Amino acid sequence: MMGIARSRAGGAVVATALGVLMGFGATLSAYAQEKTEITFSYLWGGAEAKALEEIIADYNAGQDKIVVKGVSSPDTTKQLASMSSSNGAFDISDHFGSAVGSWASKGILAPLDDLGIDVADFVPAAVSQVTYDGKLYSLPIAVHDYQLLYNKKLLADAGVEPPKTMDELAAAIKALTKVDGDGNITQLGLGSAYMPTTMVVLGYAFGGEWNAGGQPSPTDANNIKGINFYVDNVVKPYGASAVNKFIAGFGPYMSPQDPFVQGKMAMVIDGEWRSASLGSAEGFEWGAVSIPAATPELADTTLVEVSTLFIPANSKHKAEAGEFLKYLGSPDVMAKFTRALGNLPARTSLLGNDIYADLPNYDAWLSSLKSPNAKSFSSAPYSAEYSADLGSAFEAIAQGSQTAEDAMKGVADRSGSYAQ
Repeated sequence: MMGIARSRAGGAVVATALGVLMGFGATLSAYAQEKTEITFSYLWGGAEAKALEEIIADYNAGQDKIVVKGVSSPDTTKQLASMSSSNGAFDISDHFGSAVGSWASKGILAPLDDLGIDVADFVPAAVSQVTYDGKLYSLPIAVHDYQLLYNKKLLADAGVEPPKTMDELAAAIKALTKVDGDGNITQLGLGSAYMPTTMVVLGYAFGGEWNAGGQPSPTDANNIKGINFYVDNVVKPYGASAVNKFIAGFGPYMSPQDPFVQGKMAMVIDGEWRSASLGSAEGFEWGAVSIPAATPELADTTLVEVSTLFIPANSKHKAEAGEFLKYLGSPDVMAKFTRALGNLPARTSLLGNDIYADLPNYDAWLSSLKSPNAKSFSSAPYSAEYSADLGSAFEAIAQGSQTAEDAMKGVADRSGSYAQ
């Protein structure tokens, strides 16, 4: 009987203890629920995603109101589908400034003006590209421009100096391209990291305008000159099929099998992020100079692009997403993030910051960002569609299936149906 009594008593104690623990658990649960969870779906992956997750962890540990869940999702089609639905999958994301006008005009971006962000410290061209109809719809986190990268050993072996004019660039391409007895290219003088960028930049370098008067202007005569410079010096002398076969023999862009890293492309037009990625390529010596221009007045011509952060209009936690967005755009966090990626910061006060001092050849991109000939695409409602059409046309030109004149006329004809 005593044993039974003790058991009952012990059961009562256990029951009491469980009740206390359950009550404490309920308190913890209620505390946890005080935090609002938001989803940050970002396009970055690999080392970039790792750097971003470190920043997210710092933010989560530094305050007790918001929990940010980071999701690497590089699928832009999926991103747009979520933003266009009634029930969005994320609260904050990233894209490029060229999409802002199109998306804002469709009502799928939340305006950011009420967040109290002072944009006076941001690169003016970047702010312009994320502003639509007088309102700020996205926050620049990084900016990008393009330079001519070159393999120091290949140029030295060929007795070629880094070109400063278009005539010198044409001569360098010829001297640095090698073909075997069967007509196979074994080394390409000028490669392309991304064909649309290469063509657009060359158009600017010849004095062209892709958005003259705020409207698509693909048939600008100087745009055509820039495109034909590439065709006449890279495609026609060796044949589109030979160029394509050569490129197909290498691995993905920025991989160890990248043809520029492999020493098989002597020069390439590329962005400032290569400063970080190429710095880790052992034994690879490279330089960066301004893209040659057609006339002295066009010196330091480059294309400026903007990486941005935005809040979709269908976010259920806009206020909390806004707090995190401001954190990401703060000077210290922006410096940490852009340094990890080797990007240019969107804040002018960071452009000379020592945090970037160890990035090789970084000053080449930094200098061009300050150039009056640094151009950016208009962020009009038609920009995304226009960019897609240009990309298809540039590919057809590089494949040799269309002339520059015909391809650009086709884009001009289609532009009449663009949303304004």
